Amino acid sequence: MIGIDTLVASAETDAGTWDETGLPVDVIEAAARAGVLGLDRTTDCRGLGLNAAELGSVAERLGAVCTSLRSLLTVQGMVNAALDRWGTAEQRAQWVPALATGELLAGFAATESGAGSDLSSVTTRFEAHGSDHRISGRKLWVTFGEVADVLLVLGRSEAGLTTALVETDAPGVSVEPIHGQLGMRGARIAHIALDGVVVPADHLIAPPGFGLSHVVGTALDHGRYTIAWGCAGMTRGCLADAVAHASTRVQGSAVLSEHDSVRAILGRSWVDAAGARALCERAAEQRDAHEPSALFTTIAAKYAAARVAASVSQQAVQVLGAAGCVPGSRVGRFFRDAKVMQIIEGATEVAELQIGDYVLGGGAP
Repeated sequence: MIGIDTLVASAETDAGTWDETGLPVDVIEAAARAGVLGLDRTTDCRGLGLNAAELGSVAERLGAVCTSLRSLLTVQGMVNAALDRWGTAEQRAQWVPALATGELLAGFAATESGAGSDLSSVTTRFEAHGSDHRISGRKLWVTFGEVADVLLVLGRSEAGLTTALVETDAPGVSVEPIHGQLGMRGARIAHIALDGVVVPADHLIAPPGFGLSHVVGTALDHGRYTIAWGCAGMTRGCLADAVAHASTRVQGSAVLSEHDSVRAILGRSWVDAAGARALCERAAEQRDAHEPSALFTTIAAKYAAARVAASVSQQAVQVLGAAGCVPGSRVGRFFRDAKVMQIIEGATEVAELQIGDYVLGGGAP
């Protein structure tokens, strides 16, 4: 994939700048041309038709150089996966190819001030407006919300939790770009206000009442999977930088790697990284085989990979010392990004409960 090779090379040079300025539009366009926005959509939907293992490999490569670039893959894939699974034939024909090619950029608008890990608590309202619907609410931390053309919005109607596509140029949509957050600083994150936004009935995705359990559930599953692989990439990048620094940095009369404590850190990090990646590979195998257990294994892979990315990036900063704390440091950037990965698309504490329930139910390792 020559286009992806070019993206990776560009990110290796410029990701630190993107972290300060936001992912540039020309980079987003280059990602679209490379097929990143429709990797696992079918070729008849103008995607590349990659399987789960191939999708994971690309997410890992991008994750190793720039979390925000990998997040572009993730959020576009989340919205498109939900549409492809739960949209009508007409909706799929209208939206999926446009999202797969990057003609339209998507945002996933679910989180609110009172609804983070528990999305069933959303207060955004869907109200009947003739044959249309009027939507009012405020959504937080929408990845690429600053530049998105369309949002998949979760809200509440009289019939239950509901999802709809909301075009960001519709009257009543206000976008508030966010800067300086802990991690994913290049991901053009925004808060979105919806003030009586009228959307046609054919913009609702799945019947009312299916918004969280079906539509958002599909989106989150896709997101967890690509985040897991992205975290595997982050870990690989941090370990590579730590090894390179420890092998060349002279402290006193000894190379840093000659210290037992440093070699122990690198050894533990390698084992943790290999274990998390193995879970990602298991998730890929099960997803490609369409096994029911793939849903749980994806949760476990995301939990493990995010936890390991956080621990290995922390240890990498420790090994690099001041060099890991300077502006533009990859390990410093990933240290911040990794903490966010432990929160989004299923917080660590929630995943632990889900894994515990699986174990109590007789699930085997």
